[in-house]
Amino acid sequence: MNYIKHKLEVIKAVSLVTYKEWSAYRTHSMVSIFVGPVYFIVQYFIWTAVYSGRSELNGMQLSQMITYFGVTALIGYLTMDFADWNLQMLVRTGKFLTFALRPIHHRFFALSQKIGHRILGFFFEFLPCLAIFIFVFKVNMMPVSFGLTILSIALAFLMNFYLNYIIGLTAFWLVQSSSIRRVFQLLLSIFSGGLIPLVFFPLPLQKLLFFLPFQYVSYVPAMVFTGQYKLANLTMTIPQIVGVQTIAVVVTALLSEVVYRASMKRFTGVGA
Repeated sequence: MNYIKHKLEVIKAVSLVTYKEWSAYRTHSMVSIFVGPVYFIVQYFIWTAVYSGRSELNGMQLSQMITYFGVTALIGYLTMDFADWNLQMLVRTGKFLTFALRPIHHRFFALSQKIGHRILGFFFEFLPCLAIFIFVFKVNMMPVSFGLTILSIALAFLMNFYLNYIIGLTAFWLVQSSSIRRVFQLLLSIFSGGLIPLVFFPLPLQKLLFFLPFQYVSYVPAMVFTGQYKLANLTMTIPQIVGVQTIAVVVTALLSEVVYRASMKRFTGVGA
């Protein structure tokens, strides 16, 4: 019990400091408010043209498609992560040494930072963008299951963090891992469902994507929001896919620990 209490106190302290630190740059967050609506407008015109003369495509009606892209834009504000970039900079400059000597796991520290950073994003990015979608674009932003949607987004938050942290750990081998980061971010943006719903990909690729972690960052929480999940001709209930998402997050978290321990054997404090 004391252990859990201590962990919660650490999360609170680090999150609060991060929140205050980034609050100094809140105008940057406020500028990003326009990114979601612009992205949504582009998708709206594209899919309105695609659906011209059609009632549905791949089992999705136009109204569902519009809601889907509104949801994915909002999810992006809640799950955005910078752990890979931050970890690479710490390794390259040798400043990771200070964290290696601290009585706290750096991954836990980085997660606490992300919580504080995204709390700021919730107030200055998510809420304003949500209001724009509801009152300006008249998009239905009420999830079918509020509780499961919150849980799925929380799991997407963790999945995105663990994936980015693993990518950041490659810096222990490469020092400069920016090329890997760019390739990973490209793959994530395409195969997470952020640019196009995964059901529009060829069936063989859909089957592969079902076993990859990308869908759990954006596509799955968006489908949980709409109340239906389908991929590779496989239909699952919302509780079932959230259960699968939970397992995927746990596996990814364990993998990050394995890679972290291997990374510590490579760490030499170069640049310190």
